[in-house]
Amino acid sequence: MWNHPGICFARGATHKILLLLLVSALSLASVSPATAQKEKKKKTDASSSSDTSKPLIPLTDEQQIDYTLSDMLGAWQLGDIEKLHKDYADDVAMVNGSWAPPIFGWTNYLAIYQQQRARMTQVRMDRFNTYIKVNGTVGWACYQWDFQAVVDGQQAQSQGHTTVVLEKRENHWVIVLNHTSAAPKPQQPAPASAPSEQQPPAKPAPR
Repeated sequence: MWNHPGICFARGATHKILLLLLVSALSLASVSPATAQKEKKKKTDASSSSDTSKPLIPLTDEQQIDYTLSDMLGAWQLGDIEKLHKDYADDVAMVNGSWAPPIFGWTNYLAIYQQQRARMTQVRMDRFNTYIKVNGTVGWACYQWDFQAVVDGQQAQSQGHTTVVLEKRENHWVIVLNHTSAAPKPQQPAPASAPSEQQPPAKPAPR
């Protein structure tokens, strides 16, 4: 009875199924750690690549101030108010070269800046000969500038000097004082006048 072909076949089929399940289990056991290791390596590589986007060497305070000045001048030329406000303190004081009282506060400065900026196109401001000094959380800088733009439809150009005082607030340098003055334009030399012709000597009167 135990040698019945059906029973033998059933036993053989069951044995084969068990072997297949066992092989599959062993295969999964050997593949899973390798797959997990690959996934772990991918995550490690991804985190490493994201870490490389961060600066390895932090900027010095002088370099941060220099970047703030470049950022401020770029925003000033483009009329980017949001970026400009990021570099100016809310309690900033502005002093210009004209005979006018100082401007106190970002809101008051913004109103005047927008009036002036609306009259200008093709604005360009270049900075030269910058000197930066830092003492704790206070820094100051002075530089020369060259300005070119079309103002009220006319080409305009001027040069001058700027001195700024900055404070480090919440680990970010902001301008608290800006004193800008335009240099007087050099006078053009007068054209040389033509030499006057000498008059011939008078002839003596006849006797």
